[in-house]
Amino acid sequence: MKHIVALQVAVTATAFDGEPSAAELEAIDREMPVIQAEVELLDAQIAVLDRAPSPLDVRRVRRARRRVLAARRELTNRAGAGSPEVA
Repeated sequence: MKHIVALQVAVTATAFDGEPSAAELEAIDREMPVIQAEVELLDAQIAVLDRAPSPLDVRRVRRARRRVLAARRELTNRAGAGSPEVA
């Protein structure tokens, strides 16, 4: 009986060690203000899920939204001003 085998080396990706690369860590650091602002917004939204929002709650959510927009604007402006590209 004839055995059929591959004539080429199997194509596999390099072993993934599960750790982020230096470039990925740098991108996370650049985006950290946006991430923190989004977490604050999520916290404010979660706080008012099960009840009618008070005027203070409405103000907290509104301010958190503005912080997210400001952080995104700052990140975009830095990327457009010649900083390393943001993915």
